[in-house]
Amino acid sequence: MAAIDRYFNYLVEHDGSDLHLAEGYPPKVRIHGAISEIEGEPVLTGEAFKKLLSEICDSQAFEKYLEEGDLDFAYEMDESSRFRCNYLKQKFGLGAVFRLIPNDIMTMEQLGVPEAIKRFAHMRSGLVLVTGPTGSGKSTTLASIIDYINENTSRHIITIEEPIEFVHKNKKSKITQREVPIQTTSFAQGLRAVLREDAEIVLVGEMRDYETIALALTAAETGLLVFGTLHTNNARKTIDRIIDVFPSNQQSQARAMLAGSLRGVVAQLLMKRCDKKGRVAVHEVLFSNSAVAAIIREGATQKLSDVITGGKAEGMQFMDDSIWDVLMKGWVTPLEAYMKSIDKKRFIGVLPPEDQAIGNAAGESA
Repeated sequence: MAAIDRYFNYLVEHDGSDLHLAEGYPPKVRIHGAISEIEGEPVLTGEAFKKLLSEICDSQAFEKYLEEGDLDFAYEMDESSRFRCNYLKQKFGLGAVFRLIPNDIMTMEQLGVPEAIKRFAHMRSGLVLVTGPTGSGKSTTLASIIDYINENTSRHIITIEEPIEFVHKNKKSKITQREVPIQTTSFAQGLRAVLREDAEIVLVGEMRDYETIALALTAAETGLLVFGTLHTNNARKTIDRIIDVFPSNQQSQARAMLAGSLRGVVAQLLMKRCDKKGRVAVHEVLFSNSAVAAIIREGATQKLSDVITGGKAEGMQFMDDSIWDVLMKGWVTPLEAYMKSIDKKRFIGVLPPEDQAIGNAAGESA
C-alpha cells in the first residue's frame, strides 16, 4: 500500500471527486463541488512530499516530470478505485490533482442524459462533439455512449486518451484503448494510425490543437464515426472554436468540411443540487441537418438558435431550457441556475432579494 492511498481512501469514503495536493499547503478534497481541507492533516513539505508522489509513478516518467513540470497518468489503487493523475509545479514547489474515476460505467439513463443522444450511437460516420468546461462530466458521458454502442452493436472502437480513464471490456464490440504518450505519441499520431486499423468508431479524448482537429475532420469525412471533446459551453461556441483553430486562409475549406461531417453537439454542465447531495447534469443538444450545414458554410452561427428552437420535437434543446427545467423541479437554487445560465436576463427575476446583488455583479461581469 502506497502512503498516498490514505488520502485516496478518504476521498472514496467521503464520496469526493478530486484530491488536491500541493507543497506548502495541507491536502484538500472536492466533495459535491466544494473544496475543503482534510481535517487534522499537516502541510505537505519537501522530500517527504516528493517521495509521496514518486511512489505511484513510473520512475522515468517522474524524472521527466521533475524536469518539465507536468505529467498525466492513471493510477489504480485497487479493483474498485482508479484515479486520473496530473502532476504539476506551482509557486511553492510540487503539486498534484487526482480525479476519482468510477469503476463502473454508468448508463445514459443513470446519468440523466437526454434520450435523444442515443441517436449518435447508431450513426455510421461523421463528427460528434461532447463539450463543456473542465470537470463537467464530458468523459463520463462519452464513456456511457461508448458502453451503449458496445452493448448494442458489433463494431471496432478505438479510443485515444491522455490518460485512459474508464476501462472498457469487450461486449458485442471490440474496443482498443490507446494512451498518450504510452501506446501512441500524440492524439494526432493516434488519429493517423486509426485509418489503418480497421476502425469504425474513434474517440479522441481531447481536440485541443489544429492538427488533431484537422485529422478528426478528415477521419469523419472518410467514413469513421468520431467522438471528440472541446471546452465550450454551447453549440454555437463549439462550431466557432473549431473554425477559429484554422488559419484564416483555410477557414472556408474548414467550414465546408465541418458542414459535411458534423452530426451534432452535446454541451454539458454540472450543477450543485439543493434537494440532496450531489450534482445534476444539464445539456444543450444540437443535431446537424441541412439548415445547420448551410449556417456553418455561411459562418452565420448566430442563426443556430432558430434551428434549435425549431428542432425541439427532434430532441434539440438550449442549455438555458435544461437549466430552467431542473430549477422548476427544485433540484437547484435560483442563484445556481442564474450563475450557470447563458442568458442572465431570463433568470434574474427568480433570484430572491438576498441574492440580487450577487446576481447583478455576475451579470455585469458576464
